[in-house]
Amino acid sequence: MIRWGHEDRLLGRPTTTMSALEIALLPKARVPGSSRAMLAALKGCARAKGFAELYAPVRPNQKHLAPRTPMRAYLDQRREDGRLVDSWLRTHLGIGGEIVKIAPCSMTIVGTLAEWSQWTGVTFDRSGEIEVPAALVPVLASVEHDHAAYVEPNVWIRHPL
Repeated sequence: MIRWGHEDRLLGRPTTTMSALEIALLPKARVPGSSRAMLAALKGCARAKGFAELYAPVRPNQKHLAPRTPMRAYLDQRREDGRLVDSWLRTHLGIGGEIVKIAPCSMTIVGTLAEWSQWTGVTFDRSGEIEVPAALVPVLASVEHDHAAYVEPNVWIRHPL
């Protein structure tokens, strides 16, 4: 997203769409309605700048509870009322957003096994997939290469304005 915007500016292409990069709230600010207020502010800013749509790369906030469930299968999980299980995705869809696609490689973090142990408090003493707290998918570790990589998916949501 950042690269595309930079390339557009360098090449003189007109800006046609706004994208959120991240919405993060301190725990004390997480009160009912704050998520909708943040999204409303982003949409209002996009409208004020003359854009017709806003895109948001969304990190589903309950996906970490099912790290071995592929994102497609996670999106297929529904509550009894037919709405998505994930509350953050439900919020986006509830205000008119639509799922555009899954981005399977949205964020990548690599490091040595010692770094991963320091960052997560988890021991990386074997090769293979290792679950860490709050991660959406397991971290792939290689003892032989003293290396671990985390490749996090997300979900792109389009908000027509």
